[in-house]
Amino acid sequence: MPRVKRGVAAHRRHVKVLNLTKGQRLTKHRLFRRANEAMLKSLAYATRDRRNRKRDMRRLWIARINAAARANGMSYSRFINGLTNAQVAVNRKMLAEMAVNDPSSFAELVDVARGAVSA
Repeated sequence: MPRVKRGVAAHRRHVKVLNLTKGQRLTKHRLFRRANEAMLKSLAYATRDRRNRKRDMRRLWIARINAAARANGMSYSRFINGLTNAQVAVNRKMLAEMAVNDPSSFAELVDVARGAVSA
């Protein structure tokens, strides 16, 4: 079996890691071991925060819907319950978009929900 020298592969791997940590402070972008630790941590944060972004956006949508629903004299929970009872299938992202950009149609949805809650 022939001898394999691994210097080129290791160098390429080091360069790749150092390029990924460009912009980090102090030794985190200069020294391979510190850069590798920083890169692994950064990738872990990125993975975690891709999921957290979905959570944050849903919270924002709910806050906007709640504010618009209360401006029309109804709480968020009663509004969502009324839409469910009326079998109106509009997701929270679209409801928040309507609340911000089209208050008149959102008010109509509040009326639909109000009718379904009282009935």
